[in-house]
Amino acid sequence: MTTKRDYYEILGVQKGASVDEIKKTYRNLALKHHPDRVPGDKKKEAEDRFKEISEAYAVLSDQQKRSQYDQFGHAGIDSRYSSEDIFRGADFGSIFEDLGFGGGGGGIFEDFLGSVFGGGVSSGRRGGPSSGRSLEYEIEISFDEAAFGTKKTIGVPRHETCDVCKGDGARPGTKKTKCHSCDGRGQILQQAGFFSIRQTCPKCRGEGIIIKNPCVKCYGTGKQKITKKIEVTVPAGVDTGSRLRMQGEGEAGSKGGSRGDLYIYIHVKDHPIFDRHGYDIVCDVPISFPTAALGGGVEIPTLNGKVEMKVPEGTQSGKIFRLAGKGIKRLRGYGNGDELVRIIIETPTRLNSEQKRVLKEFEKSCSDKVTPLTRSFMDKVKNLLGK
Repeated sequence: MTTKRDYYEILGVQKGASVDEIKKTYRNLALKHHPDRVPGDKKKEAEDRFKEISEAYAVLSDQQKRSQYDQFGHAGIDSRYSSEDIFRGADFGSIFEDLGFGGGGGGIFEDFLGSVFGGGVSSGRRGGPSSGRSLEYEIEISFDEAAFGTKKTIGVPRHETCDVCKGDGARPGTKKTKCHSCDGRGQILQQAGFFSIRQTCPKCRGEGIIIKNPCVKCYGTGKQKITKKIEVTVPAGVDTGSRLRMQGEGEAGSKGGSRGDLYIYIHVKDHPIFDRHGYDIVCDVPISFPTAALGGGVEIPTLNGKVEMKVPEGTQSGKIFRLAGKGIKRLRGYGNGDELVRIIIETPTRLNSEQKRVLKEFEKSCSDKVTPLTRSFMDKVKNLLGK
């Protein structure tokens, strides 16, 4: 396995180099190592070098990719970006726009890179099949729907193959004609100095054909905008941030290309009683002081209805009881999480005079034995203060 060289080392710049410095250095190296500028027996070596410096530039000139590389090295790039992703958005145009090709050098240079990298970058002729774009959609569901699963019908705006021209782009009954500018190849050859570069034909946009009579519905694009009704099955156990993939429900491809996918992102509404922690749910249950002191049965809400739970005498506020299997169904696995019942002892308010009298009498009758927490705390305070 070949170890990749450091991108900064490849371009010969420091790690803190500015984008302008990286652009300038890359331009000089690209001109020096362009395969059209070296003898035939050294073209393969020059092409490999050209690939290397172009990849380094594409990463280091992009703030997000550069940050990922600085933090994780090549592993951060390889695990997150395909070859196409690495070059997507890289600015080659402004670097080579003065080479005399007209209209800026970006498209021309990207076409050349595409031929070198075998499709990693836009590569000239666009007449072949291409996959449809994947789509994203966000839905909001209730807490209970997330816990038990549900079905939702959504309306997804997307492009479909035109039902009038069947994706051909030409008005039914008419034909496309070969582009005479590129002789149907979709590319034209541009010569400037040492460079001999194929450029996407500007007249037919790389298609190699001209539509003189475009379809009246899709205006020659071969696609039409619709809103597709799709039923989504949401499995039990999803949470906010969960993503569902519906294969082939994205936009239609072109010229026989495969459809894109639909990615559905889940947002779960808050519940008035339960909080979720993974597959467990937490419920705060208030009980009276007498129940906490004497013990007794307490009615507890769960996702499947109410159950009675026994509270032992002397239960303190904040005590947590676990109801096994009363939580959320595990999305990938068996069984459910648990329900955690947190006891909150409610202090009575708005007492009348008789109730206050009874409580004062009760307080007088209490000794340290019935308030062990208070006694323990006061002992710690005395030891801390030395009194």
